[in-house]
Amino acid sequence: KEYRERVFSLFLSEYQAGRTPNPDVLCNREIKFRAFLDLAMQLEADKMATGHFVQTDEQGHLLRGADPGKDQSYFLYMIHEAQLKKSLFPVGGMTKRQVRAIAEEAGLPVSKKKDSTGVCFIGERNFKSFLKNFLPAQPGDMVTPEGEVVGRHDGLMYYTLGQRRGLGIGGRGDGRSFFVADKDLQRNRLIVVQGEDHPLLYSKGCTAAQATFVGEALPENTPCRVTAKFRYRQPDRPVTVTRAGDTLHFAFDAPERAVTPGQSAVIYDGERCLGGGIIDTVE
Repeated sequence: KEYRERVFSLFLSEYQAGRTPNPDVLCNREIKFRAFLDLAMQLEADKMATGHFVQTDEQGHLLRGADPGKDQSYFLYMIHEAQLKKSLFPVGGMTKRQVRAIAEEAGLPVSKKKDSTGVCFIGERNFKSFLKNFLPAQPGDMVTPEGEVVGRHDGLMYYTLGQRRGLGIGGRGDGRSFFVADKDLQRNRLIVVQGEDHPLLYSKGCTAAQATFVGEALPENTPCRVTAKFRYRQPDRPVTVTRAGDTLHFAFDAPERAVTPGQSAVIYDGERCLGGGIIDTVE
């Protein structure tokens, strides 16, 4: 019930608005570190332990996990220090290989289990088929920036910026692949461009709304030099971020590819995750 009300309903409304939400971020904030943690405290538990690959320090700061390939701080940037102080992350200082070795030594069958890559509480499944159960598909034209119709899309919600696979367009012009560059919601058109280095796939900055911080917020109206991730597993990018209320403006040092509204822009200072926001507009 909590997941449907606090996470899934918002997840669907974001897709309807043509954005690409990250439900795992909301699931952590609303379910694991709110509904579940609240219940744990009601039961007079001392702490809540989770399997997230993150770490904390004595000051309650959120730090990256020791395994760079598994670090999950990106998904926990909405958690506050008060919640972190009630939480334990026993695998955060280990690599996934070390965790598997401990599980194997203990005779646990999950030691050989394949890594989970599905959506929080939804699991691994055909995502397009899953969404069709909740949102009506509205097919429309795929067009170039010049307005040439080059194909048909199944519904704008099924596509994300920078996407190449599944467009079903080929054999045109110089034969280069097409990529999703934008969504025209008013006319229900998917804007596609040819070539992975097309200028429309890149941006020089973005704004993020609903800014939250693990600890102290960034100073208002003061440009800060930090690094940021705009999607999970992306290497950190050097940026200048300026906060105005609960809005963050990011100026990129170099053009960034496929920055996607609905995804999270997460801020770091070295190993420490400071917070972030939901990407709203792209420049």
